[in-house]
Parts: sequence; structure tokens; C-alpha cells
Amino acid sequence: QVQLVESGGGLVQAGGSLSLSCVASGSGFSINTMGWYRQAPGKQRELAATITRAGGTEYADVVKGRFTISRDNAKHTVYLQMNSLKPEDTAVYYCSADLYDSTSPSGYVEIWGQGTLVTVSS
Repeated sequence: QVQLVESGGGLVQAGGSLSLSCVASGSGFSINTMGWYRQAPGKQRELAATITRAGGTEYADVVKGRFTISRDNAKHTVYLQMNSLKPEDTAVYYCSADLYDSTSPSGYVEIWGQGTLVTVSS
């Protein structure tokens, strides 16, 4: 079974930076798109950024120019560099991965990490 484990969350002052990491562990898997989502208190989970296996990226408008997503396919790891953080970036950040699965109608199965808390103080 494949698991995603995030790390790197914490408390930072507004204007500061944090770097998140997410590593997929298990055996016999291959990953297509990986991404970072976030859920603030009382709000729905929303997209922060995604990256395809080939390196194509997408960002939510609210993080463009401040966040950078990257990945290391050999290490099954995705990163999120967050700069110029704002109090409104405070949320639990979740890693996601689309695993190739020939038994799934879509060809993929999406899995999630347990989340890591990012708190930005004003």
C-alpha cells in the first residue's frame, strides 16, 4: 500500500518562508500528478498547486508568484516552497498523488497524506 507523508509545517511570521515535503512510500507504484491542497479552519479544501510527472505546473491565483511546487520523480517526492507568507495562508496542507491503476475506470487512484499544519502569524 502506498502512503504519503508530509513534513515541514510549522509557525512562521508574516513575510516569512516555509518549505513542505511529501514523500510517497510503498512498492510497485507509479505516480502521475502530485499536488498540494490546503484547508483553512471552517473552509473547504482548495487547490494550492499541482505538478505533472513531466513537470507541468498549475497554481491557485492566490499563491502565484509566492509558492513554487517541484518534484523529484526518482525519490517519489513533491515539494512546496512558500515565500512571502500571509496570515490567510494559515491552513492544513495536504499532499495528493494520482497513482497509475489499470483497474480504475479513470486509470488513476488518488491518495492523500495526513496533512501538515502551517500557521502564519501577523
